[in-house]
Amino acid sequence: MKLFRFEQGVGRTIDRYGSVHAAISRIVRTPGAVSIGCIHLGPGGVLGYHPAVVHQLFLVVQGEGWVRGEEESRTPIRAGQAAFWTAGEGHESGSDSGMVAIVIEGEGLDPDAFMTAI
Repeated sequence: MKLFRFEQGVGRTIDRYGSVHAAISRIVRTPGAVSIGCIHLGPGGVLGYHPAVVHQLFLVVQGEGWVRGEEESRTPIRAGQAAFWTAGEGHESGSDSGMVAIVIEGEGLDPDAFMTAI
């Protein structure tokens, strides 16, 4: 057995797109087009508005915050909930109190096949 870390301290700061108090710890990238990472948003953190390169599933595992797609309105999100953006869709996320999310990016992601919609 091997143990690994993915907490904020081992990640890299995200400063693109006007992001604030945001970091990502990459978890895995497969030979195909799938990448998994862990996003850490500190209190007042924002992962700035940008287009999704490929389909992206944002799974909140700790804390709460907000997400938005191309619309201006922010939608509240908390641990145990997820947001899905399609390739090319503009999106942004943030938190007043802090939030941690696992992000899965890749072609062919289809959360409708397994997950329960809100």
